[in-house]
Amino acid sequence: MADTSFPALPAVREVAAHDATSLDGLLRDAAEPFILRGLVRHWPLVQAGQESARAARSHLLAHARDREFVLSMANPDVGGRLFYDAAMAVNFRMGKGRLPDIFAGFDKAEERDAAQVPTVYLGSIDIKQFFAGLDVANPLDLGARDPLASIWIGNATRIAAHNDFPDNLACCAVGRRRFILFPPDQFANLYLGPVDITPAGRPVSMVDFAAPDHAAHPRFRDALTVAQRADLAPGDALFIPSSWYHHVEALDTFNVLVNYWWRETPRFLGQPHNALLHAMMTIRDLPATERANWQAMFDHYVFSGGAAARAHIDPQAQGVLAPLDAHSAQRLHQFLLRSLSQ
Repeated sequence: MADTSFPALPAVREVAAHDATSLDGLLRDAAEPFILRGLVRHWPLVQAGQESARAARSHLLAHARDREFVLSMANPDVGGRLFYDAAMAVNFRMGKGRLPDIFAGFDKAEERDAAQVPTVYLGSIDIKQFFAGLDVANPLDLGARDPLASIWIGNATRIAAHNDFPDNLACCAVGRRRFILFPPDQFANLYLGPVDITPAGRPVSMVDFAAPDHAAHPRFRDALTVAQRADLAPGDALFIPSSWYHHVEALDTFNVLVNYWWRETPRFLGQPHNALLHAMMTIRDLPATERANWQAMFDHYVFSGGAAARAHIDPQAQGVLAPLDAHSAQRLHQFLLRSLSQ
């Protein structure tokens, strides 16, 4: 696999968490990424992986539920880069299988020339739905947070730079991982691809980090001036704040990452990305003067926080102009569903 090390990039800062209380404080106060070396090195999964890839797979199989897992598969010639093909369709195919059968394929692949082995990737697998007791056997105390715990399993892969709305604590369990991270404001310099046809649900950078084409993507040099690099060994963890872009590379022939997603705002507030898509449909192609009017409206009602938009209305009559709670958010959600169906 091509080296995407960018050796001149500064390393993500490293911090220490001696207990759950100190970890909670670090996660609560952080605005930038940080690395926690050895945070989960005590996990049985990590210990099994230090023994061998097959031992790690045996640990996972001992907890796997008897159900079909979704996986992505790509031909060896993609070099592990799950991306688009020349026609801008994804360059991999989806399949399903029981985990014992999938892992039997990994066993056989270890006996073959790595250059001839297809890419196999199980991404964002909900741990509680697909494994029984794996989270109990490999625990992490995140305090009062209620995260979605997911597991990512595969051979050597490269995942294009993208961002996620929730905060993210990514724990490297088996194999080594390399992350290249960018602040949220670098979206234009990363040359994001389509927002509706994506490899995994989020727009991704069109830049090939293994061989950047600076003629086609000249502003990528600007993005690199604020980028950071994180190299993780088994047992290490990386905190990725909400909306930070990250390019992810799994470096070994068998890799497992466990991550925890959570958001500081209630889930009933929905996904901002959906609002962006709706605005593209309803506002982006209006005449410039109308777009300017709507930009001012968004500033007044949304980006300002909305205090001035409701100040002159009795609090009991402000409706959705007031800060939303679960009940008012549900009413607004139902109103939007009705309006979209018309």
